[in-house]
Amino acid sequence: MSTALFDHALRLQQLHPDTPLPRDGEPFPDEAAHPDRQPARTREGPRRKGAGAAAVLDAHFADADATPADLVDAFHDVYVPIHRNDHIAAAALRAGRKRVRRTGRWLVRHSTDRCSVTVGLALLATDHDDRDIPLIQTIGLLSEHFGALAAEALQRRRDGGPALLWLAQRTAGWGRVYVIEAMCRRGVHGSSRDWLLRHACDGDFLAGYYAGKVAIAAQLHPAIVDPDADEALIDHTGRILSTMADCSGMGSTLEHYPSAAAVLTAHAGHLGRLAPTVHRYVTAATIADHLAKRPPERNGCTPEQRDGLVRQYLAVLDRQDWCDTARAGLAPDDGFTVWFVAETAARLRLRAFSGTGADPRAE
Repeated sequence: MSTALFDHALRLQQLHPDTPLPRDGEPFPDEAAHPDRQPARTREGPRRKGAGAAAVLDAHFADADATPADLVDAFHDVYVPIHRNDHIAAAALRAGRKRVRRTGRWLVRHSTDRCSVTVGLALLATDHDDRDIPLIQTIGLLSEHFGALAAEALQRRRDGGPALLWLAQRTAGWGRVYVIEAMCRRGVHGSSRDWLLRHACDGDFLAGYYAGKVAIAAQLHPAIVDPDADEALIDHTGRILSTMADCSGMGSTLEHYPSAAAVLTAHAGHLGRLAPTVHRYVTAATIADHLAKRPPERNGCTPEQRDGLVRQYLAVLDRQDWCDTARAGLAPDDGFTVWFVAETAARLRLRAFSGTGADPRAE
């Protein structure tokens, strides 16, 4: 007997209750039935994507005797988008709300095929019943495929904030992007804000899509200028800043972040009172390197602000305890790559950067 994708997600969640699922839950139980979806995808132009799935739904809802189980294998020959789709949403609005909700719930909970589960989740994403939250959260753990629609569905629900936080703590990769972007769109406060300010950027380059959104939605500026900012906030601020410094083409950069100079200044100031770690050294060196090699306006600073910030970071990087920690913590086989970025580039380029033409440590 085939396994429902919901049961697959639930079993994996029980094995990994507090972390993202290994390989995002793949392979799914229906893997053999989905070797390649590209042929169906190309039959619809950009404006028509999802129209085929919507037509299937229209025919289904027009038949009063049809049951949700009839839809399990009904979408094999049409393209089913994994993001919100206007055609599918319109089909849901043309049908009765109770039947749409009942169909969505059944497909998400019982379908053994990813296409019909996706459609079921899309139907739930047009509704706002809080009773569906546990169902949506669980299927959302298979986040690369279902994360976008799960985030959309949770965002619409009154109690969706804590549910989005729960899912964000258990997703990685693209799924994390979808969920955190939904959190930022919804508005954050309380525990969601605390988590975003300290844990949102997990080191994946995909954080470039949402780092700037987190900085604004979670109000990073007032948090980091607090003289009593905690170490987790300071470390994560460094990760946000280093991500924004090098995410052009993905998301908001320092150039377009109104509080860039103030947040950079606060971060550099806090570093001086922290114990050195390899992570802090590399993060500070990366930020300072970006500041030094790019025009000030590209970093959201005036020339005077940029020059002062480089001096602040270099003053910390040049401290003997920080240098010793970095040397001891970096593996020998990383010497040319990591150490070159963290020390050689951060020192030699900074000492000769065009802002002053002199050793920044001289003052």
